[in-house]
Formats: sequence, structure tokens, C-alpha cells
Amino acid sequence: MDLTVVAYAVYLLISVALTVWVARTLSRNGRIFIASVLRGDEKLADAVNHLLVVGFYLVNLGFVTLYLKAADAVENARGLFEALSVKIGVVLLVLGVMHLGNVWVLNKIRRRSIMEREQQPPVPPQGWTTTVPAGA
Repeated sequence: MDLTVVAYAVYLLISVALTVWVARTLSRNGRIFIASVLRGDEKLADAVNHLLVVGFYLVNLGFVTLYLKAADAVENARGLFEALSVKIGVVLLVLGVMHLGNVWVLNKIRRRSIMEREQQPPVPPQGWTTTVPAGA
């Protein structure tokens, strides 16, 4: 059997499994963070969380499939492990960058939301003050 095909199969199996595991972990644990960012709106948090997971799958699985082709043919077991280590390492780095990008964007939204809440007075104004003309 051609070892390049074995490398492809193992690469796809590990990469897809890692992508699914990371997406589920981020979805499960990120839901609380998203709800906080969206001021407790649970339905909106679930919708945003689902959309983020779909986007995560599309980008990462698209990258995994585009990165499938090996530059050189795999000749032996050593070459198989070397090819897999490079490919899976790059996939892990892309997954990490995607995760950090999502957290960064959500944190920016959260900070903006906090700033908007702090700019509103805690109670509505109770009246108006009169201005005194200068020199009076």
C-alpha cells in the first residue's frame, strides 16, 4: 500500500477529530462568555455561539482539506511520521489562532458593552439646575 495514501488518511482522521473536539469544547465553554457579552440574552447567545461554531468548522475543515496534498511522496515509516507531525502541527496552530481570534473579538465586544453601561447614569435625572450668569 502507498504510504502517502496512509499519511493522507491518518492526517484527515486526526485533523477532523481535533477540529470537532476543539469546536465542541469552545462551544460548550464559550456559551457562558458569549451570554455575558450579550448582557444575558440566552437566545441570542445560543444563536451567536452556533454561528461561531459553523464558521469555525468551515474555516478549519477548509484549511485541512486545502493543506492535504503532500509536497513529496512518503517512502517509509519515518517519512510518514515526519509528514504527519508537520501537517498536524500546522493544523493545531491554525486552530489556536482561530480560537484566539474569536476570544479577542468577543472581548472587544464585551469591553464596549461595559463602557456603554458605565456611561449611562444609574438613575434618571430628577430635575434641572439653573445656570447662574457669570459676574452675578
